[in-house]
Formats: sequence, C-alpha cells, structure tokens
Amino acid sequence: MNEKYDFRKDGKIPDSGRLKKQITINIDADTIDYFKLQSKFSGIPYQTLINLYLSDCAENKKQLQINWN
Repeated sequence: MNEKYDFRKDGKIPDSGRLKKQITINIDADTIDYFKLQSKFSGIPYQTLINLYLSDCAENKKQLQINWN
C-alpha cells in the first residue's frame, strides 16, 4: 500500500483539503461490491476508497488502457 495512504498506523483518514463536488455516476454493481469489501478490511468508507483511487490516478497522470476485445 502506498505509504501516504497507509491508515493502519493511526486509523485516521487524512483530510485532503481539496474541494469536493457531489456528482451522480453509474458504476457497475460488482465494482461497488469490490470497494465495499475493501472498505470492510480497511475501515475506510467505500466512497472514500473510490475517491482515493481516482485521485491517485489523476495525480499520477495514469493513462487509460482500453481494450475492446
């Protein structure tokens, strides 16, 4: 796990200080189930986990790899 996202030390979720914007998004049920399961293991709300993952992708400018086969 990335050191800056390792919450096992003190159990606190850091406040990113970034402005949050509420949106509506369609996400597959099995994807939500995956993050909910991860939430049980980490103790971090699943929506926060999704946001952390997407923020990491944006921050590191990860390029999408789309394969339609």
